[in-house]
Amino acid sequence: MDPINHTQKIGHSQFTSSDIGDTPMLPELLDQVPPDQEIGSVTADGACDTRKCHDAIADRGAAAVRSPRKNDRTWKPDTAGAIARNEALRASKYLGRTIWRKWSGYHRRSRAETRMHCMKLLGQRLMARDPDRQVAELQVRVAVMNGFTALGIPVTEAVG
Repeated sequence: MDPINHTQKIGHSQFTSSDIGDTPMLPELLDQVPPDQEIGSVTADGACDTRKCHDAIADRGAAAVRSPRKNDRTWKPDTAGAIARNEALRASKYLGRTIWRKWSGYHRRSRAETRMHCMKLLGQRLMARDPDRQVAELQVRVAVMNGFTALGIPVTEAVG
């Protein structure tokens, strides 16, 4: 299992300008994870409900966890990503949205959203003007966030 999941640290990041959305960046973000490192699931919002995203997730052997919309329809099962999406859609309709969210682990998405909120609390604007220095500045912020996260997680040990 990935140690990043246990520490709740930000493991991989992709920084872009404000005119680029999440959807085209997901496959590139998954490419940052070494091929020998297993990805159990990728939790995303509705913006990542595209064939390209689902195929990239399926290619890594991961499960896509995305809350389905009420009017979602199944896709033509021509790729592994489409087949996995259809199965998840069927499961959510069978179990109901509330039970599906608990069963699928969708609640983990709120942790990521909270982490992004904390990143924004470090400052909405960047001081650097050069794109390379902006990336470095954001990487420092990620390191600071990971440090704060490590300080806030209790370490428990069994006694006896």
